[in-house]
Amino acid sequence: MARCTHKGCGQEYDPDNNTSESCTYHPGAPVFHEGLKSWSCCNDVNKPVLDFDEFMKIAGCTQSQHTDEAPKAPPPKAAPQVDLKMTSSSAGGAETYTSGTSTPTLGSKAPPEPAPAPKFEEEEDDLSVPVPPGTKCRHNGCNVVYESDELHRREEGEAAQCTYHPKPPIFHEGSKGYLCCKRRVLEFDEFLKIGGCKKGRHVFVPKAKAKSEQEEFTQCRIDHYQTPTEVHASIFAKKANPETSTVKIEETQVHIDLYLPDSKRFRKTLQLWGPVNVGESTYKFYGTKVELRLRKLDNRSWTLLEKTDRDLGNINFTFGVGGRTGTIGAKELVLDDVNKART
Repeated sequence: MARCTHKGCGQEYDPDNNTSESCTYHPGAPVFHEGLKSWSCCNDVNKPVLDFDEFMKIAGCTQSQHTDEAPKAPPPKAAPQVDLKMTSSSAGGAETYTSGTSTPTLGSKAPPEPAPAPKFEEEEDDLSVPVPPGTKCRHNGCNVVYESDELHRREEGEAAQCTYHPKPPIFHEGSKGYLCCKRRVLEFDEFLKIGGCKKGRHVFVPKAKAKSEQEEFTQCRIDHYQTPTEVHASIFAKKANPETSTVKIEETQVHIDLYLPDSKRFRKTLQLWGPVNVGESTYKFYGTKVELRLRKLDNRSWTLLEKTDRDLGNINFTFGVGGRTGTIGAKELVLDDVNKART
């Protein structure tokens, strides 16, 4: 059996049973930009993703025959020319040249210290869960496909030993590699060939991680702006889990309970300044925040988002003016009938 070298395929195939629709692959090149990963041949159909595992799961966009030919390497880039300049001449006539690039002086600031490396927890294979045949090992750098427990899950079996990369890949300024080892390459095909640096067991079905017993309550910033008919509030809760979090809108209250990463939680009940129409009020989860759209039961201006016992004095707030406190997201000045008469 031969192994296909097309990007996005990598399957074993029978050369005698190889049709024009046997292989589904990516004819283009991978594109890595500011953490996003996609394929140049289908980035208008398959949107860029952040996670490398999700990138590797993007289905091919072209059908053809399998091939075992080595991918063609792109032509080498011409080396940049360096402009040498004479900087000094000694008494004996010896001349010193530099490339013209500046060098740090004694008074220059030292580079900032690098941030501490993040901690990575390796997955463990759950031997109590059956594995469907054809499941691929989840480890980076391992292409083993599960066939049976006797072959791939018994400790004494040679095929059960996994050679893999315990840490995620890193892509920086064109170079590609893994955080756990030093080797770096420029071509994506060479990156896929980097051998693992650690030996262990395959992981076909990872064990479920136990939830943290200690839950930490945290605070999230809430900004809002209003129009004559609605109040828009933004709760800046990054990566709130929409499946476990709850938002309940009542006529005079909004109950918020958001589950955040790292066992953090934000819980708050907003005592609204005015009544809202529950049936026409909505909320929506985004990657960095939760948006509330509260439909007013009347068209009066809200001085604040929440009721307060403090004496605010003679304060008259306009609608939707630009700024931070109470007006985030406004695009233009919107006035109610009372404020229009004053202008």
